[in-house]
Amino acid sequence: MTLNTFYIILQQTLIITTLVLGMMMVIEFINVRTGGLWSKKLQTKPWIQILFAIVMGFIPGCLGTYTVVSLYIHRVVNFPALMAALITTTGDEAFFMFSLFPEKALLINLILIGIAIVVATLLQVTMKNKFVGLRDKEMSFPIHENESCSHAHHHKHHNIKSNIKNISFVRALLITLSVGVLVLVLSGVIDGSHHLNLLMGGQTEESVIHSMESHQIEDSTCLHIDCHNHNHSHNHSHDHGGEADWIRFILIILFTAILIIVVVAEEHFLEEHLWEHVIKVHLPKIFLWTFGVILCLTIINNYINIHDIIDTKPFIVLLIAILIGIIPQSGPHLIFLILFANGDLPLGIFLANCIVQDGHGALPLLAESRKAFIISKGIKIIIALLIGVFTL
Repeated sequence: MTLNTFYIILQQTLIITTLVLGMMMVIEFINVRTGGLWSKKLQTKPWIQILFAIVMGFIPGCLGTYTVVSLYIHRVVNFPALMAALITTTGDEAFFMFSLFPEKALLINLILIGIAIVVATLLQVTMKNKFVGLRDKEMSFPIHENESCSHAHHHKHHNIKSNIKNISFVRALLITLSVGVLVLVLSGVIDGSHHLNLLMGGQTEESVIHSMESHQIEDSTCLHIDCHNHNHSHNHSHDHGGEADWIRFILIILFTAILIIVVVAEEHFLEEHLWEHVIKVHLPKIFLWTFGVILCLTIINNYINIHDIIDTKPFIVLLIAILIGIIPQSGPHLIFLILFANGDLPLGIFLANCIVQDGHGALPLLAESRKAFIISKGIKIIIALLIGVFTL
């Protein structure tokens, strides 16, 4: 692996991490500001429970699924609603999906919602025990109390001038980072000519590396010859492509919104939610998982033609995608997401992985009721197999 290849992998990782982290910050802000979305009335309205669970599952990240799992453990919502959330959610991978291929991500999520409605409806009509794996009438299992949306701080009026005048280290750092990303995007340092087109599957690594090396050679040649036609002759190398430009647009919108949030938000939100939760907890994990997956795919591609394996042995790949989906953790599924983003993985196999996996959302369920966890995974595996086989 050449130095240029490593540089491109690092660039891809930084771009993806920046996109995902930005989306997580905005989602975190929305989650905190819209607290108290449920009430005790949910207990007597099972169909509303299912709708509510789908909405929670649709929210990128694991907080919505944590909410539904917590409510299930406390018998506020029933098992059909729990299944609706677990089928709809794709965990932290949703941030990647909506960052890398927003239109396809919306379609995939609509399919998952359709499946969730059908499955939840069938379970609601046929199941007698609506609280699988739960023994006690009331169970104490608080989840993410520090992320609750009912902070007393919210009723206070926060003055922007006061925030800036008495600026804290965390606020100053977040403002600097937000402005820094915007400057990098607007100045073209983060562009769509090489790294973003590679990220979106518009070019192969070999073509990007060759293009970069060619530009380096030709730029040095320009010291001795007239290069006024250089840009004209290489317009094809700087075609950003629709999706690459879309990434640029998302970055600008995201970090403009984040800059506003950081300026107007209360100190508690910045320190407890953005800094302690999103940045300190998720940033290292997202960066390392992304870098590791892209690096592994790059190394594997040097020895194995993944595209040929998928073409010749799709059923084996489907089984692997489903088995990986069982892991109750965000991260391992990125390999299928990136393969799909690059056009190497069929929709059916990627959809099967999305159905089975639920990010970290089911971890509290596994801790409290292994029976409910196993049954929910079993149902999702059957659905994923049927859809995967049918679409092969």
